[in-house]
Amino acid sequence: MLIVLAEAKLGAGTLEAGREVLSTMVYESRKEEGCVSYTYAQDLLDPTKLIIVEKWDDDAALAFHFATPHMATFQGALAGLDVTITELKKYQADDGSPLS
Repeated sequence: MLIVLAEAKLGAGTLEAGREVLSTMVYESRKEEGCVSYTYAQDLLDPTKLIIVEKWDDDAALAFHFATPHMATFQGALAGLDVTITELKKYQADDGSPLS
């Protein structure tokens, strides 16, 4: 499994202005074959920080994700928003196990 972790810095009003495009990206990505999970979260201590967590079956699923029409739409919309990606990394992982 691949885990993609990213952080983005948002300008004032960016979350509100981009909520629809961000929500569409999450919704469409979750429908993709090979997507285990896909979510965005706002940092509770820094409301200008957006945290992105994605889990994919493999590199092929992630490559497909980057080639989708909704990714192209998303990238185009980001160009008009005050968003700066401050971290973007992928990690290889197993399926994990419960913490108990």
